[in-house]
Amino acid sequence: MANPSPLRRSFDRSIVEGSIPSAVWRLAWPTVILNVVGGLQGIVDHIMVGHHVGHVGNAAIGVSWQIFLVVVVFVSSIFTGMAVLVARFAGADRPDQVNRAVYQAFLTAAALSLLVFAPLGYLMSPALLGLVNATAEVRAEALPYLRIMFLFSIGMMLFFMLSGALRSAGDAQSPMRIGILMTVLNLILNVILIRGLGPVPAFGTAGAAMGTVIAGAVVSGGTMALFFTDRLVISFHRTMRWRPDPVLIRELFRFGLPAGFQGVVMNIAGVLLLRFVGSLELSAEAQAAYTVTYGQLFSLVTWTSVGLMGAAATVAGQNLGAGRPERSVEGVRAAALFGVVGAAALGVGFLILPHQLLAVFGLEEPAVLELSVQLLGYLSVSAVFVSVALTYTGGLQGMGDTRSPLYISIVSQAILPLGMCWIIETTRGLVPGDIWLAILLGHVTRCVLSVARFRQGKWKGINVQVGSARV
Repeated sequence: MANPSPLRRSFDRSIVEGSIPSAVWRLAWPTVILNVVGGLQGIVDHIMVGHHVGHVGNAAIGVSWQIFLVVVVFVSSIFTGMAVLVARFAGADRPDQVNRAVYQAFLTAAALSLLVFAPLGYLMSPALLGLVNATAEVRAEALPYLRIMFLFSIGMMLFFMLSGALRSAGDAQSPMRIGILMTVLNLILNVILIRGLGPVPAFGTAGAAMGTVIAGAVVSGGTMALFFTDRLVISFHRTMRWRPDPVLIRELFRFGLPAGFQGVVMNIAGVLLLRFVGSLELSAEAQAAYTVTYGQLFSLVTWTSVGLMGAAATVAGQNLGAGRPERSVEGVRAAALFGVVGAAALGVGFLILPHQLLAVFGLEEPAVLELSVQLLGYLSVSAVFVSVALTYTGGLQGMGDTRSPLYISIVSQAILPLGMCWIIETTRGLVPGDIWLAILLGHVTRCVLSVARFRQGKWKGINVQVGSARV
């Protein structure tokens, strides 16, 4: 195999040689900005749909995304496996192996998105919406939205792949710029498609899905073209092996599948939790409160935490690849400290400004407002636990231990909250506070188990091997 072009951007060696807090910050802040900007897109969708369609439209987007995320996280499992390989090989300064891992992840993700999930998702959408106890009016708004997302999700999947690859290789700023471009395009399209503009009719809730998939396809296609240049730290060349590599794909799934199953478990649990929410006396109002409060406002916490999670994974994986595990531990601790500070500040905001935050979404029904304020109180406590749990999850996954977070999620995000809701429902009947408490206890449990597992240090014995390359 030919050596990469001498013009190719080199890996950032300060991640394995310089200050750990600085490395974490350099990797985290662009991702946090990207998550905030991208998350604002979801908030704007809810605001526009809420004012144009009403709270039924908000509920429709919420339940649709909860279902669609099951597919997203499974396909993204390949990207988790890719990230483990990329970080290790980047830490060991092996660019050819980095490029191979990214290309094989692209082939696998494209095949799954186009040939498996698109047709199955389209056919199964009605049954999936019935599973979450969505009312007839919510299902009417959600069905076209969900089908569009299933059929044309390839652009969004490629964006996740390209961003994750660059971030794991130490370049967090390129994904930020690409993501901001996609969000701006998405906003423009949604202004046109949700409300209508000129000769373009108002598509309402379906217009939000149309804008998302079109923006994803355009921006991801342009980014893929950049991979065939030497402008990025990862590049594809004519001398590469273009056919699928079964050995490398198997390695992607070895590390990625546990993370995929973890995501599936968490999102199926979320769907089933929505079912409990839908069984409450004020079903549509409770689902709207859950969707806006937990699905949108609490994203202010997860945007920051997911950025730190990615930074922890990259710093941990690259330093382990460079043979410096003590720096890996230091990186995860630094990420967790950043997360605690940010999450605590947001939690205070939830407590003192609940009505102002909810007013942005156009929520006016008294019942929806009351339920939303109540849930924000629980989430203000959850914020710190979620942030710490995610950073330590990133550390474990960056080291190649993707199984432990799966088992932890099964216990904390499925068995505990769903079991608690089921027991209460069968004994005395559920009230909203029971579900909100179950969510909080699940977050606390996930945090405690994640930190305890990381401190055991068993990740030190996990090796990555592709062909003759072993790190």
